[in-house]
Amino acid sequence: MAEAFVGTWNLKESEKFDDYMKELGVGFATRAVGTMTKPTTIILVEGDKVTVKTQSSIKNTELNFKLGEEFDETTADDRKVKSIVNIEDGKMVHVQKWDGKETSLVREVNGNALTLTLSIGNVVCKRHYVKAE
Repeated sequence: MAEAFVGTWNLKESEKFDDYMKELGVGFATRAVGTMTKPTTIILVEGDKVTVKTQSSIKNTELNFKLGEEFDETTADDRKVKSIVNIEDGKMVHVQKWDGKETSLVREVNGNALTLTLSIGNVVCKRHYVKAE
């Protein structure tokens, strides 16, 4: 099921990303850089292992995990979180928990478009990606 997400995805536009980062507790300088950055996300699936690489001019991150198994993650903004990723209704649902807080990162593919919906509290951010040729 995760195969639908495989590919290289380039960020085209974001809605409310600064609000989302603010709600996470990200400082002003990091948010300023974050809103200007247009990362590329590369998703690979090998058997039951999923790799999600995010590359930008500022920072690169790489996650390796198995669907449905909790793992430790250090986020791009240096939060230490417990994460779990599942496929639900054709969407890749990634939940991060730390310090009594929780955020969800939901990826949904529609043709050559991938929408990443980031939610924390009442803040919902959408990031729109297009598949690289």
